[in-house]
Amino acid sequence: MSTLEAERHPQAHNVKCTDVAVYVELLDGRTISAPLVWFPRLAGAKKEQLKNWELLGDGEGIHWPDLDEDLSVAGLLAGKH
Repeated sequence: MSTLEAERHPQAHNVKCTDVAVYVELLDGRTISAPLVWFPRLAGAKKEQLKNWELLGDGEGIHWPDLDEDLSVAGLLAGKH
């Protein structure tokens, strides 16, 4: 994937949540983060629920089935919440 393609189509490959933030590791080597308080369902979730995530599409988004929460990688990069 070219650099330009990675910028237009960022893809996640791993997700980690702490007590205060969600961290998304991208295929291009970057790690982005956002505070959990931006996402009330995530902020109020139990640790086991936060660990149960799956990638949407080819890594364009993240889905937490226990919480019915979806985040897009592009939205996280844009700082949307």
